[in-house]
Amino acid sequence: MKPITVGGSSSSSNIDMLPEDCVSTILSNTSPPEACKSSLISSMFRSAAESDIVWEKFLPSDYENIVSRAVTPVKFSSKKELFYCFCSSVLIDGRSKSFKLDKFSGKKSYILSARELSITWSNEPMYWSWRSIPESRFPEVAELRTISWLEIKGKIKTKMLAPNTKYGAYLIMKVSVRAYGLDWMPSEISVEVGDNVQNGTAYLCLKDLKQKEIETLFYSNRIEMLRERVVQGDGHVPCKREDGWMEIELGEFFSGENDDEVKMSLMEVKGYQLKGGLIIEGIEVRPK
Repeated sequence: MKPITVGGSSSSSNIDMLPEDCVSTILSNTSPPEACKSSLISSMFRSAAESDIVWEKFLPSDYENIVSRAVTPVKFSSKKELFYCFCSSVLIDGRSKSFKLDKFSGKKSYILSARELSITWSNEPMYWSWRSIPESRFPEVAELRTISWLEIKGKIKTKMLAPNTKYGAYLIMKVSVRAYGLDWMPSEISVEVGDNVQNGTAYLCLKDLKQKEIETLFYSNRIEMLRERVVQGDGHVPCKREDGWMEIELGEFFSGENDDEVKMSLMEVKGYQLKGGLIIEGIEVRPK
């Protein structure tokens, strides 16, 4: 069989001689962007690229289970439409998690809400408050009032994720205008999968030079004492997200094919400094 090339009337004729289901099977072994581009080749390719044969292959094997767990009914007339519904994210499990597919690779990502995390003393109103804010995708976020011992942990099973994929774990957070004590000491961050443990450090916020000068003026001795105790590390800092929140990378891991538990954490447990004003939305686990 002669190789098929695109361009020219003879090429188009040769392509249109292929059975449509054969073309659909071929396209199902490509990627979502490549399948969309192929629809420009001919009307037959366009029909093949729209077929459920193609887009069901791009959907996760448990997509029906995800649909059943959605808070709002997911309406779709084709598997392609369902794929792009998932790319826009879907709230599942009573609004405690958000599920999303990467539109380029079709790989899964999840956001675990603050309620899905283990936050030390989060049920003590003196230390933490739970409230609704319009910019959050979840019913509640956790806002730190004041505390010296900060410990935030989350976990997820690798069977929920795409196999054999490098993932990153990210704490999604904001800092209120009344925040204090968040930039004086770095927090310890870690991601653990089985015997593989990745450790580092992160600052919850970086204040501007003027604020630091004011703090140094009033608390210089205290600050210097704290800095002497800082454990040097990679010093991750918050980065702005497209959704308006900030995120700190806690670490990365490889999902593999086993059903392992991924443990993610951010901790500052030495109790040296009171802090407040941290707003936690959740932890996202997404492909890198």
